Amino acid sequence: MDENVFDDPRITAVGLFYEVHAGLTTRFAAQFEEHGLSPVEFEVLTRLARSPGNQLRMTDLAAQTSLSTSGVTRVVDRMERDGLLCRQACPSDRRSSYAVITGAGLARLDETLPGHLRIIEEWFTGQLEPDALAALLDGLRRIRDAVHPCATAGSSGSGPAEVPAETAC
Repeated sequence: MDENVFDDPRITAVGLFYEVHAGLTTRFAAQFEEHGLSPVEFEVLTRLARSPGNQLRMTDLAAQTSLSTSGVTRVVDRMERDGLLCRQACPSDRRSSYAVITGAGLARLDETLPGHLRIIEEWFTGQLEPDALAALLDGLRRIRDAVHPCATAGSSGSGPAEVPAETAC
């Protein structure tokens, strides 16, 4: 094997990506725990809050996260039990249902986001000049779309009519 292969910038790029991910994940997990959330619960709440009507089909939620369909079901069951979200039947497909963030889920996000944004600013976006951040976002979107083309599933607003989270379920 060519010894120079380990100096390949492709290996360096992936290695740096893993190191950054691991460092940020550790910092995020500790902050989420302070608010009684796991990293996946925070991800689910954030995905729902950023989606039209604060809701996503369960299958779209699975596509946008690192969870399988059955994994999403388990997480949604737990979060529904905790009052952070609820399920709503899909009016056009009886086999589908939506996960909908509740008022309590939005409140938990409101409590968690200030500290989360401070961590992001201190350890991630604040390390980059605006042009570098814009280029990074563009590159990450391109890579995401190539390796995970379903990651934006359900974000087009094609779900049921928007219902305020306090009254959705």
